[in-house]
Amino acid sequence: MTEYFKIGKFVTAHGVKGELLLKHELGKKTSLKGLQTLFVEERKNSFLPWFIETAKIRNEEEVLIKLEGVSTREAALRLTQKEVWFTEADVKRFSAKSSPINLLGYTIVDQENPIGKILEVIEQAHQMLCRIEINKKEVLIPLNEDTLKKIDHKKSEVIVKLPDGLLQIYLG
Repeated sequence: MTEYFKIGKFVTAHGVKGELLLKHELGKKTSLKGLQTLFVEERKNSFLPWFIETAKIRNEEEVLIKLEGVSTREAALRLTQKEVWFTEADVKRFSAKSSPINLLGYTIVDQENPIGKILEVIEQAHQMLCRIEINKKEVLIPLNEDTLKKIDHKKSEVIVKLPDGLLQIYLG
């Protein structure tokens, strides 16, 4: 089964020919050259593929995208505010090596106990939150100077020391 990772969302329609402005978290300017397909989550866990006609860099975190079959402003508006997802391989291909989004797919390890794979990285002012699932329940793991111990890129692991009781809050 293919895993998908959220990289941003379509924030607005641009012009009258159906272009969309994608605000992404890839951590660098990119024209997404070579990317053929992106995915939009129409309903929870239902990812529909959209084929890219053109993509142009707008700035460090924005790309103008023209999708196949979207040729009017009205059609583009239906996709605004929708989250955009890439496959894991495409995330690794297009994101900056130092970007937090590169932690997607890594395993969170608390004191040598693996607790889950990172499904989403949420950046905040003083910390990052990593969304994982344990027993079909969403759990947010804070990464900050107190909790983060090490990132092992070779093993694709994020080693943490979680505050006592944090997991019990989510799991009961």
